[in-house]
Amino acid sequence: MSTSLSAMPTMSDVAWPSRTSSPLLRSVSLVLAGTAVLTISSKLQVPFYPVPITLQTFLVLMIGMAYGWRLGGITMLCYLAEGVIGLPVFAGTPEKGLGIAYMLGGTGGYLIGFVPAAIVCGWLAEKGWDRRPLTAAAAMSLGTAAIYLPGLTWLGTLFGWDKPILAWGLYPFLAGDVFKILLGTAMLPLAWRLLGRR
Repeated sequence: MSTSLSAMPTMSDVAWPSRTSSPLLRSVSLVLAGTAVLTISSKLQVPFYPVPITLQTFLVLMIGMAYGWRLGGITMLCYLAEGVIGLPVFAGTPEKGLGIAYMLGGTGGYLIGFVPAAIVCGWLAEKGWDRRPLTAAAAMSLGTAAIYLPGLTWLGTLFGWDKPILAWGLYPFLAGDVFKILLGTAMLPLAWRLLGRR
């Protein structure tokens, strides 16, 4: 969503302009769609300790890019709120606990990182970074880093910095992250072409 005179329209602005319906209805619908997609993606996973591998981080970045920083950030906050109140929206729920108890586990820091990741990607998308492959890759890389920073910090705090934190929470995911960034780099400019805007 546009927040300043310099902000460019996001994909959601172009695909579903706010002037065509109630802005509140549009925003609520997009947030609900985003949290639903995140929930579904969390259940499609490759088991790994202490953090499972999913396509969820890819969708966090895509939602941020498509929605813009404000609506993207709100979507992530609503997703986390759904989990906090006990809905089984996270990977491994309800089997590994619900609510705050789950968020205090190994994935908690990464989940918190969804918020700054969507905000970073959304803000850069509003600057036009999602329209060209190189800038899209840079935006997604920064968004990925925004997930890892609180994720690794929490892992170290939870398990102890004497443990192989990078081996647990970073190295196994790097190849997948590169693939996700390459996929997004190909998809974003193509999506803009399909929408008829450069």
